[in-house]
Amino acid sequence: MNSTLNSFNSSFCSYWQKIIFIVAIGSLHAQTFKNPILAGGYPDPSICRVGDEFVMANSSFEYFPALPIHKSKDLVNWELVGHGLNRFEQVSGQINLIDVQSNGGIYAPTIRYHNGKYHIVTTNVYYDEIKQRSTVTNFIITSSKPEGPWSNPIVIKGAPGIDPDIFFDDDGRVWYTGMHQPSDPTFSDEKEIWIQELDPNSFQLIGQRFFVWRGACGGVWAEGPHIYKKDGNYYLIIAEGGTSFNHSIMVAVSDSITGTYVSNERNPIFSSRHLSYDNWVHSTGHGDFVELEDGRWYIVMLGVRGDVKRKSNMGRETFIAPVSWEREPYEWKERKIVWPVIAPKSGKILKNNPIIFSETIENKGTFFVDDFNDTNLGLAWNHRRAPMQNMFDLVINPGSLRVYTNPNKLQERKRANFTGIKQTESEFSFETKMTFSPSSNSDESGIAIVQKDNNFLSFTIKQLGDDISLELKLMNKIETSIASKKINYNSTLPMQLKVESYHNNYRFYYALKNDDFQLFAETPADHLLSHGFTGAHIGLYATSNGQMSTGYADFDRVEYNSVKK
Repeated sequence: MNSTLNSFNSSFCSYWQKIIFIVAIGSLHAQTFKNPILAGGYPDPSICRVGDEFVMANSSFEYFPALPIHKSKDLVNWELVGHGLNRFEQVSGQINLIDVQSNGGIYAPTIRYHNGKYHIVTTNVYYDEIKQRSTVTNFIITSSKPEGPWSNPIVIKGAPGIDPDIFFDDDGRVWYTGMHQPSDPTFSDEKEIWIQELDPNSFQLIGQRFFVWRGACGGVWAEGPHIYKKDGNYYLIIAEGGTSFNHSIMVAVSDSITGTYVSNERNPIFSSRHLSYDNWVHSTGHGDFVELEDGRWYIVMLGVRGDVKRKSNMGRETFIAPVSWEREPYEWKERKIVWPVIAPKSGKILKNNPIIFSETIENKGTFFVDDFNDTNLGLAWNHRRAPMQNMFDLVINPGSLRVYTNPNKLQERKRANFTGIKQTESEFSFETKMTFSPSSNSDESGIAIVQKDNNFLSFTIKQLGDDISLELKLMNKIETSIASKKINYNSTLPMQLKVESYHNNYRFYYALKNDDFQLFAETPADHLLSHGFTGAHIGLYATSNGQMSTGYADFDRVEYNSVKK
């Protein structure tokens, strides 16, 4: 009897120990969140707080709409609410996203709130092939709401360099901080931070220009400046080392905004340059501080996950870390400066982090679906450059996105009929249902995974005479056909296309009518690793390959499901 009772008690206790363990693990999971906080190609983050709401803007380079803007209440869960540049009139003049080169376009922004308005100051970089030179145009846009509408760009004349900052001081004066190539560089790629007052009405530079800092650790690519005022002191943080493994954050302080700035002897105050090249995230830098209502501080910055060959298809993403302020302990110093310390407990970006606000539950979406039931394309969709007029239609066939074929194809400086969402994880699935209505032998349409104009995979249906073929092509500076076959396709019936990415392999599937998916081909996913400023986009594509055409494809559903590691 005692033996039976002891056995029961042992089993009973073991059962409840397991239950308690499961509950504890669930509770622990609920109290943590994962970096990155913005997955996918969201580099160069800038953040501000208005009351209990945080607003963040990111660079977007050649993509349109440009300057994605997110909102959050807890710094963990972010909602895409708009874009700073989403109208043709904003990007078809001095700000050019029509035929801009790859890795040109809209560089790092700064977003700040002042007197009831949000302000974004940023740079448009455009390379003129005829004149063989780049034009750098700094400008500002404003809005009363993060969602917009945002104003047309106001060009800030005479402002060289990239990645500007705008600072509203307590005395009502407004200051612009930029970078440039100094007139007397001591080595190649040396840059210099400069500060000048802005007229608060015209947003034009006025008064004297002050050259304040060339960086802390060699000064290679000193850029991305931001100014903060704390306890009467002005803190200047910059990015340095270039946006790769040596990327870092430096800080200097002054009791006057125009200098002299004193560099922190412990610079860089943050970097991954001291970690293994194989660390889960590297190239961390280009940060922006934000103070919470309760007095705590955090910093957002870019980083690159090293999922495959020390890179990823997602490119540069947005991460977050806590910040503390510590006074120098040196007894021999007359002035003991208070400095920011990033990630004070670990000194690095952590994948799993304690939640920032006690009631937060991480609910970042890993599933995206679009049935195209609206009359406007959703905010998540991006084009490579501003698209041509009347190439995408959500009205003519309600419940479908019609993409017309056009002579343009994915090609440098062209406005191809491609629209995609950001790849947010290395492992995912993406599928769509489409009906293809070609009008010429050159028409093709389907899905594409695009890293750059010269680096993408296309999985398309194409008309060849009386035949319809399915083809998977890789563009990696030169075009290669990976697989092709004729199919029995009736253009009045839908076809499904799908790509799955697991274990560094893309697998492409198709299904005719409502049949089961058939594996068509597979290829290594590292064909599309990010080597530039942006990340991969997965989406819908149509072209007539240089020929005039009236063909089109109707897409009536898209599903994307990512696997968060």
